[in-house]
Amino acid sequence: MRSIRVLIAAVLLGSVSAVAVAADFWGTMLPDQPSNFIFGYGSLINSASRNATAAAPIQAIPVRVSAAFGYVRAWNDRSPSGFTALGLARPGPGEKSMTINGVLFPVEGNDMAAFDSREAGYARVEVPRADIQAVSWQGLPAQGRIWVYIPEISGKPPGVDLPPPNASFPLLQSYIDVVIEGGLEYGPAYAREIIATTTGWSRYWLNDRLEARRPWVFDKSYQAVDSLLATSAPDFKDRLFPEPYAVQELHGK
Repeated sequence: MRSIRVLIAAVLLGSVSAVAVAADFWGTMLPDQPSNFIFGYGSLINSASRNATAAAPIQAIPVRVSAAFGYVRAWNDRSPSGFTALGLARPGPGEKSMTINGVLFPVEGNDMAAFDSREAGYARVEVPRADIQAVSWQGLPAQGRIWVYIPEISGKPPGVDLPPPNASFPLLQSYIDVVIEGGLEYGPAYAREIIATTTGWSRYWLNDRLEARRPWVFDKSYQAVDSLLATSAPDFKDRLFPEPYAVQELHGK
C-alpha cells in the first residue's frame, strides 16, 4: 500500500513539475497578421456591398476619423454611369473639416487590388493612426497601415475642386440606401451621424429604387432609412420618382 502511495505522489509531483516548466505564450500573436486596412465611409460601410468585392467575407469595426485629418465627407464623385457618389473633400471657403464615421477592415491577398479597382478615380491615401479612433468595444489593430479612398481629378490634389451633383449626375436613392443601411448595422445613431457629417446634399435626388412607389417589396429597411433622411438630410423633400425627375430636371436637355 505504501508503495502505491509513493507512486501516486511521484506521478502528481511529475505533473506539477511539467506544468511549472510549460512554455508561456502570453503576448504571442497569431501568425500572418494583416498589414493593411481600409477606412470605408460610404458604400463600404455596408457589409454586403463590401463583401461583394472581397475574396471572402470581411469583418469590420466601427471607427471615426478626426477633423484633424482635414477633410469633409461630401457628394462629389461623379460616376461614369451617371450619378454622384460619396467622397472626401478639402473644406472650401468658410468650411471646416469634420469628423467622419465609418468602418475599418483588413485587406489581405488580392483584396487590395480588388478594392483599388472598385475605387477607380479615387486616390488611396494613408490615414495617420493619431487621426482615427475605435468607437465600440473593439479596439484598433495593433499594427498595420490604414488607407482611405479620396476622389481626385487630373492635376489636382485628392479632394480638391470636385464637382457637386447636377441634373445629369444626381444623388441616387439606391446608393443612399446602401450607405445608410450600412450605418444601421451599428444602430440608428450611427446612421444618423453619417447623414449629419455629409455635405453637398442636393435637390438633384432621384428615387431610383426597384418598385420605388412600393419600396417594401424589395427593401425591408426602406422605412428606417426614409425616417432618418426625412429628419436629418437637407433636400429630402426634393426627392423625385423617375418620371417627374425626367420632366423637371431633364426636359429639354
